Amino acid sequence: MTGPEIAAVICRELRAVERELNAYQTEEQVWLVPEGLPNSGGTLALHIAGNLRHFVGAVLGGDSYVRDRDAEFAKRGVPRAELIGELRSAEKAVRETVTRLDPAKFNEPYPLAVLNRRLNTGDFMLHLATHLAYHAGQVDFHRRVVTRDKTGVGAVSPAELASARPIEG
Repeated sequence: MTGPEIAAVICRELRAVERELNAYQTEEQVWLVPEGLPNSGGTLALHIAGNLRHFVGAVLGGDSYVRDRDAEFAKRGVPRAELIGELRSAEKAVRETVTRLDPAKFNEPYPLAVLNRRLNTGDFMLHLATHLAYHAGQVDFHRRVVTRDKTGVGAVSPAELASARPIEG
């Protein structure tokens, strides 16, 4: 996979999480934690954004973002507009960083050890995309539980991938 293809997958998932947040009927529902669920949709959104802003924007892109992972799980009541702003900042970091990486960089070691392991950058980028997709699914499930709305938000659309082209004729 190329940088633009990886970025397209990650950005597609970020847009799906944004649609999920907008589909909650109230601000309060974003932060509910029903029995049996470990996190609210708001907590997951903060974690998603912080994870990508750190591992992509700061580590690979060299921007000034400083992650506070504990705060991602401790904050409550952050307005939906602010959560969406964080997701959009993560999307910007991904687009600006991943699409511009030299293709050879994906076969080189990721600059940080992860869980005391060395990974190549391409493998870690795929991990970040699947980690995001996992949490996007959790946000979807959370929203459906707290709103009792079974309607989807158009997540995981192949039409949003980098290689998607309309069929002509």
